[in-house]
Amino acid sequence: MRTAIVHPGADNLRYEIRQIVEVAKAIAAAGQPIRWENIGDPVAKGENPPAWIKEIVGEVAADDLSFAYSPTRGLDDTRAYIANERNLEGGIQITAEDILFFNGLGDAISTIYGALHPAARVIGPNPAYPTHSSAEAAHAGAPHITYRLDPQNGWKPDLADLESKVAANPQIAAILIINPDNPTGFVYPQETLAAIVDIARRYGLFLISDEIYSNLAYPGSDMRKLASVIGEVPAIAMRGISKEFPWPGARCGWIEVYNRDRDADFDRFARSLLETKMLEVCATTLPQRVLPRVMGDARYYPYLEQRVSAYDRRAKRAVEVLSAIPELTIHPARGAFYMTAVFRHGALDLAQSLPASEVASTIIAPHLSAALDQRFVLHLLASTGICVVPLSTGFNSDLQGFRFTLLEADEGKFETLLFDLAAALRAYLASAKAQAKSAIPASVSAA
Repeated sequence: MRTAIVHPGADNLRYEIRQIVEVAKAIAAAGQPIRWENIGDPVAKGENPPAWIKEIVGEVAADDLSFAYSPTRGLDDTRAYIANERNLEGGIQITAEDILFFNGLGDAISTIYGALHPAARVIGPNPAYPTHSSAEAAHAGAPHITYRLDPQNGWKPDLADLESKVAANPQIAAILIINPDNPTGFVYPQETLAAIVDIARRYGLFLISDEIYSNLAYPGSDMRKLASVIGEVPAIAMRGISKEFPWPGARCGWIEVYNRDRDADFDRFARSLLETKMLEVCATTLPQRVLPRVMGDARYYPYLEQRVSAYDRRAKRAVEVLSAIPELTIHPARGAFYMTAVFRHGALDLAQSLPASEVASTIIAPHLSAALDQRFVLHLLASTGICVVPLSTGFNSDLQGFRFTLLEADEGKFETLLFDLAAALRAYLASAKAQAKSAIPASVSAA
């Protein structure tokens, strides 16, 4: 081309959660059954939406207006319902005008980072959810800036690390929170949220809080939405129904804008999001019309409690099984349906492997990189068919580990998965030592 056509940040767009699927499909075609633990799709994992939700969707779909455009901001009644629900929780009070619907939070994330000034940066957690980190890095044309979630401290944010990076990088305009967190399952305590809000206040920043899993926090997690502690600091909270109903195919999410009247620049930024959405016309209509009826149904929150209890139980069982491996650090999830295990420093090396068919070994060979946790994930996939996501390449992290889901509804299959994963981990971690020992000449070993 006579002029450059590729955005300078294009190479930062990577979503290994789905990219590993291509490798897994090739291994499956070679005869290895795959156990998909990479993508957080409850429906694909066999978690069926209840019949009463399907009945509501069917009734609403029978109305011709469900096939029409919705207002650009979203349906008035639905936005009023959400604003009322938020206001009942206490904290900041909002109106329907503070809510803007998108075609899922992926659309919202893309719009938010795309609307930022090219020099403005958003600092986010490490490990990082790739939709956020890739979009932010692509927007800036530079690596995503992160603050540390500490695996040695139950995944709590390192607030000193956060503030030091905010102070050292004046281009940082916002702090990202994912609560409950993906990939770790961590839930931010109220005092931690308040401390982050205080950092934003003192440095003149706004906050983004991705709360897509907020209604999937576990009992005793002390989950609090950002609205409860935001005070007068400008912020954007992000919600959706993909994980809750669950209805990921609906592509229905929204943002809630807080304190836009407190800062003229933030108000202009919020208006630019609406103006960008006008170019798309609107978000999908059917799920917006369904939302108040489902969430307002007396069966909704008891239904969520049943799901959350199952995730909580599986998270605790995963810790029981995997914490017996001394080379791993693992904490139970407190929300969402993911967990992350971290390898202790020095546990991994390039000599480790797992037995696999010649075909599977050939398939993974071109994808083996210097990332030690990615090598483990690929060997695990080739040997056992268990598909998880490496922490370093999948979640923009300097830690080595992997994320797996808690979505296997068959308790027997979940138990088998844990034991197969634990056995593979032990075999992989011991493999380099076994190879080194076998390489010693018999005369030397006898001596």
